[in-house]
Amino acid sequence: MMFEKYPFEKLNELLKDVPHPKEVFSLTIGEPQFETPEFIEKSLCKNVKYLNKYAKTAGEEILKKSQRDFIKRRFNVELRKDELIPTFGTREVLFNFPLFLKPRKMAFPNPFYQIYEGAAVAAGSKINYLELSEKNNFKPCLSQLEGDEDFIILNSPNNPTSSVMNLDELCEWVEYALKKDVVILNDECYSELYTKNPPPSILEASMKVGNRNFKNVLAINSISKRSSAPGLRSGFIAGDREILKKYLLFRTYTGCAIPLPLQYAAKAAWEDEEYPEIFRKKYIENFEVAKEILGVDIPEATFYIWLKVDDDIKFTVEAYKRGVKVLPGRFMGRNSAGECYVRIALVYDMEKIKTALNILKEIL
Repeated sequence: MMFEKYPFEKLNELLKDVPHPKEVFSLTIGEPQFETPEFIEKSLCKNVKYLNKYAKTAGEEILKKSQRDFIKRRFNVELRKDELIPTFGTREVLFNFPLFLKPRKMAFPNPFYQIYEGAAVAAGSKINYLELSEKNNFKPCLSQLEGDEDFIILNSPNNPTSSVMNLDELCEWVEYALKKDVVILNDECYSELYTKNPPPSILEASMKVGNRNFKNVLAINSISKRSSAPGLRSGFIAGDREILKKYLLFRTYTGCAIPLPLQYAAKAAWEDEEYPEIFRKKYIENFEVAKEILGVDIPEATFYIWLKVDDDIKFTVEAYKRGVKVLPGRFMGRNSAGECYVRIALVYDMEKIKTALNILKEIL
């Protein structure tokens, strides 16, 4: 297997000999820098006693119910018990689900979260890169498909471009999944970091087109962004029960059961709606600062600025010389996708973001 180097490894190689100030603002990784809410930490501590027990691969009902309840509150979609599996974050499911499915050919947006490509390589799948550009508003189009894909990953809200597909657009993909008997998974990990209107889920789209059993349709989501708790590693995959039944059996062999203390803490996080609103407001403030300083539009969701520049490599090097670390767009894409863009993660408090963005403004 030939895996591409991860974007951050490429970035370290690019910058290894570049002189830089002692203090560097790192705006590269999508890791929230706000404190995890105290009630989540207390739940974790309270339930450490359960470390003396093996966890079930299927997860405890307390966690599964909290996740189904979240989907009901947020998307007005009521799931049956066998239509959701808790996962150890979403990175692991994004990697091992294609290994389970064994698709002959995968399609996913380009640029992209690199685990999509890694999974395709590990599964021995051919890849159709669906290029995202200004011409298609950074959204994949059905016309980009080659017709022989049997697994498609969507990512809305999108990392790194921050684009959001509306409900009607998601409905078109669901209808395609049914017509062509193709499995479609939407990575919805940024669904709770919205600036105005809550982004839709592909599960909503499935219901809207009458696909109430979610045939060929799956969604994944995570607690990491909404609760500022990436280390909690709590996610889920939900949708087609026939696929999930077989996938759950596969998971019993992968060793990815979630430790019980983490499940109890995750339950508390999934039930909470107070702190996600607090974090949303912080990111909105950061976007407003970015608009004021850089003149960019505020996106509909995520905490990323997909900034257009003349040369993403030169811009990244110059920014690092001045004490700001950003990620070149080409490191997240293939076939020239992402060139002339840098991804900026607005994950710190407003004052740090303001200082860093003013430095970037000088370069622009």
